[in-house]
Amino acid sequence: MGLIVQKFGGTSVANPERIRNVAKRVAKIFDQGNDLVVILSAMVGVTDGLIDLAKQMTASPDRRELDVLLSTGEQTTVALLAMTLKSMGYPTMSLLGFQAEVVTDCNHCNARIVDIGTNRIRDLLEKRSIVVVAGFQGCDADGNITTLGRGGSDTSAVAIAAALKADMCEIYTDVDGIYTADPNVCSKARKLSKVSCEEMLEMASVGAKVLHIRSVEFALKHNVPVYVRSSFNEEEGTMVVNGDHDMERPIVSAVTYSKNEARITLKKVPDQPGVAAKIFSSIADANINVDMIIQNTRAGGETDLTFTVPKSEFKRALDIEREIAKEIGAEKVLGDKDIAKVSVTGIGMKSHSGVALKMFRTLADENINIMMISTSEIRISCVVEEKKAELAVRTLHTAFGLDSE
Repeated sequence: MGLIVQKFGGTSVANPERIRNVAKRVAKIFDQGNDLVVILSAMVGVTDGLIDLAKQMTASPDRRELDVLLSTGEQTTVALLAMTLKSMGYPTMSLLGFQAEVVTDCNHCNARIVDIGTNRIRDLLEKRSIVVVAGFQGCDADGNITTLGRGGSDTSAVAIAAALKADMCEIYTDVDGIYTADPNVCSKARKLSKVSCEEMLEMASVGAKVLHIRSVEFALKHNVPVYVRSSFNEEEGTMVVNGDHDMERPIVSAVTYSKNEARITLKKVPDQPGVAAKIFSSIADANINVDMIIQNTRAGGETDLTFTVPKSEFKRALDIEREIAKEIGAEKVLGDKDIAKVSVTGIGMKSHSGVALKMFRTLADENINIMMISTSEIRISCVVEEKKAELAVRTLHTAFGLDSE
């Protein structure tokens, strides 16, 4: 018996039948004597539908009002699950983000959690109620509804688990765990029984879609055990653990990829102090995340500067940099959306050399050109042509011995 936070994604609550199935799973765990907080996403496709609806009203919806609209998706699912559990005889209360005291900053549509007040949730748990909380949302200090951006329900779940000091945070999704590669791309991918938070953080940052990166950051910072499993079967999932004690240490644990990448290049930039800051300050002010950055120095006091941004922010970033280029006297700005990032990640890379060389040779043997490279202590990423990304994943998966038998 313990305090468990469960999160169910959009496919898990996609229709009334699936919501009833979630209710049965929740009731089973509750009947075992556990205290339960359940975090829900909106039904799959609903958030995108609401965004489309807003854009039918105006090409650039006000972000505060967009948050008010988007929050209705989770409001629907928490109400339906609470109704279902109550009809089954279980004491249940649904809470929206602000009612659960999820306090965020005021960055609408991509807010960050700054505090969670747990009094109301704890009061309900003490009364042996199942608490159903709308994920993805909160409110700022002025009481405005905010949303947390894509993957926000994962973040809500782990953050609430951390605030409550829960014994476990279970993430239920449409896959049954974390794999060595995307099974839809690599048929020989294997499910991992456990993975370190450190590895998961790197994997989430470079394309693994099972957990959102901000949720992994919370798990790592607050030492929250996270268990990823399917909501459609009873199979064992994957434990995300803080640290790598008693874990097998393969050199590479997984190969991931992301097609949500675009690159921007400023040609013949003056190589002077303060220029780089000017190039990236407007991007930062627009809340656009920059990932990989490469600078190539030219003769004559000039340089070429290339960086990547999310593909969804490509046009906005390109427009910003074209204006900056005029200010700083750069020759021109180029953009490319037909790229992808392929990465190998593994805690074992800390103690092994030659991983980068093996990755580069493997890609070269398949005639896959590398456009950009970035590294961390346990990850190497390469930007390649988008059309060759899936081939790169399969080839690297085999090269690093990750194929299933």
